[in-house]
Amino acid sequence: MFKSRLKIDTSNIWQAIFFIAAVTLTIMFIPRERQFRYYFEEGKPWRYGLLTAPFDFAVYKDDTTIKHEQDSVLESFKPYFTLDKTIAMSEADKFRNDNTNNKTGENIPPYFRSLITSAILDVYDKGIVDAESYSNLRLSGKKSIRLLEDGVAREYNTDMLLTPKMAYEKIMYMVYDDSVRKTLHTKDLNTYLVPNIKYDTLTNDKARNQLLDNLSISSGMIQSGERIIDRGVIVTPEIYRVLKSYEKAALKRAGDNGRSTGALTGQSIIVVVLYSFFYLFMALFRRRIFHNPRTLGFLMMMITVVTLASYAMSQRLLLGIYIVPFAVLPIMVVTFLDARIALYCSLVTILLCAPASPFPMEYVLLQVVVSMTAIDSLKELVKRSQMLKSVLLIFIAYCITYIGYTLLGEGSWNKLNPDMFLYLSINCFMLLFSYLFVFVIEKLFGFTSNVMLVELSDINSPLLRELSEKCPGTFQHAMQVANLGAEAANRIGAKALLVRTGALYHDIGKISNPMFFTENQHGFNPHTNLSYIDSAGIIINHVQDGLKLAKKYNLPESVKAFISTHHGRTKAKYFYNSYKNEHPDERINEEAFTYPGPRPHTKEEGIMMMADVIEAKSRSMKDYSHEAISKMVNSTINEIVSEGELNDTSLSFRDVTEIREVFITRLESIYHPRISYPEDKSKKAEKETPAEDETSLEAES
Repeated sequence: MFKSRLKIDTSNIWQAIFFIAAVTLTIMFIPRERQFRYYFEEGKPWRYGLLTAPFDFAVYKDDTTIKHEQDSVLESFKPYFTLDKTIAMSEADKFRNDNTNNKTGENIPPYFRSLITSAILDVYDKGIVDAESYSNLRLSGKKSIRLLEDGVAREYNTDMLLTPKMAYEKIMYMVYDDSVRKTLHTKDLNTYLVPNIKYDTLTNDKARNQLLDNLSISSGMIQSGERIIDRGVIVTPEIYRVLKSYEKAALKRAGDNGRSTGALTGQSIIVVVLYSFFYLFMALFRRRIFHNPRTLGFLMMMITVVTLASYAMSQRLLLGIYIVPFAVLPIMVVTFLDARIALYCSLVTILLCAPASPFPMEYVLLQVVVSMTAIDSLKELVKRSQMLKSVLLIFIAYCITYIGYTLLGEGSWNKLNPDMFLYLSINCFMLLFSYLFVFVIEKLFGFTSNVMLVELSDINSPLLRELSEKCPGTFQHAMQVANLGAEAANRIGAKALLVRTGALYHDIGKISNPMFFTENQHGFNPHTNLSYIDSAGIIINHVQDGLKLAKKYNLPESVKAFISTHHGRTKAKYFYNSYKNEHPDERINEEAFTYPGPRPHTKEEGIMMMADVIEAKSRSMKDYSHEAISKMVNSTINEIVSEGELNDTSLSFRDVTEIREVFITRLESIYHPRISYPEDKSKKAEKETPAEDETSLEAES
């Protein structure tokens, strides 16, 4: 009782962990920016219904217009330069002092010294700028600048400005005496000619930014309730500008409202609700799977991984969400579990991913159709060719649904987007590799796929070959049980391949003591030297021996279950009844004659148990008439049902009735009476004649 309670609590903990992890990851990776709900292109019809402005918003100018206006403003902008008045007098005094009293070598005549000093003051008065600034002014075609002097700006003609080189040449031109000119070359006059007008970077940046900020980026206003566009109307450049302005305003309002409050809260609610409904479905209709952490973890992983992949691709490409091979989810789930779970998982995942699509309704329709196609085309995946066929059908379903939806909304073949077909092709190409993903899931979660069951059911596999060599009778029994069970499973819609494989391996434990089982004996019965209790122990122990072999050969858990449950909690009745008859007054230890179990807990295990008992009993029958077979089958199944061996399975009374019919029909076909063939008397006479002739010849000789 305590262990059962502990197990339930553990499964509940895992359920909570998976739920919290899936919800947290989904919310974390939902596209951070809120997406605009409409997709439109200039020159194409509006695909949605009437759109009216839900709030006032400005109509923004397009980027080209704004750039043109900015360029125009900057072109007329007059740059700011700062005048340093102290430089002119300082450099003139420096020249005068350096060339007085013969301090610098050769003496310059006073007249020319005074002339050059005046010339220096003159070029500074015009203004000296650095060569780079002068070049920029000429290239930009600026006719004037704003000259800052004592904090006051005035316009100044750029034609007046000189570079240090130009100032030097101007001064040299004023000196007409060659000897003085020659002397000046030795004086390095350039050292006295430095820029006194400098480019004011800080003031210019501030002035430019102010001019650009004063530019209006809007060209009008749309009032709340004003009609913007209706279905089928061509998106003209003007309407396109209005729609882009609406998109910008809507996203800004969403950001202003705060992602951490409004939008994030809404997304969180939707995510929690969808995962909650999935949990509710599992708890109501798939309780066994819901309380199995391994299986529930697989389902939550598939939903979360596909959702996050869709979010990631939607952020990188406008239609990138269609590249994600969504159908891998229903394919994997239907391969390892069942179609109903696969469809429900697909619906939940589609609704989680739809908000990330530019066309949510189109996305939902396409993925629902494709999910149904994948589930219907892969009821049992046993061959690679099935995957190829399924992928082809999925691609066709994608294309047909997309074409139909586009024609429904647009009414024209010209509106089909060629890029969409490219994305869908990439999607289906990646889907081809899901066959390899089957093996990854098998190893990661310990599941059993139909592909693995097909491989295990090969009678040339090492373990089955050993069974056929050491226990030929048991092997033939297993083959017959496999055929009976598979046919019954097909009739009621159970997993026939699983039943067949489980039946082939259910008695492998008899390999340890083959001669202790009737079907393998050849005259000698070793039980004659044993007590009933010892014999029962050997017979019962073949279940544990089988599980040891299954572990040695790494058989999957689903096949091991058939080994442990094929006798349930029944008794070794031959030895039990014999012991009971010989000891009528003794209190019998029934556990010594009872199989350890557990009882079957799936339809497939229940079918195999019935097929096992009925096939064994059919071999001891002397009368194989319809009445005798029907009586044996009905009494055997009634006994199994009355002992409660099928209570843990989901087999219904209708299922059991159909299974009875299959067993009766199958046994009648196996044990049908055969007519004796009449002897050909003419051939007999022909054979006898040569013998007589030969005798006469011998006599004559």
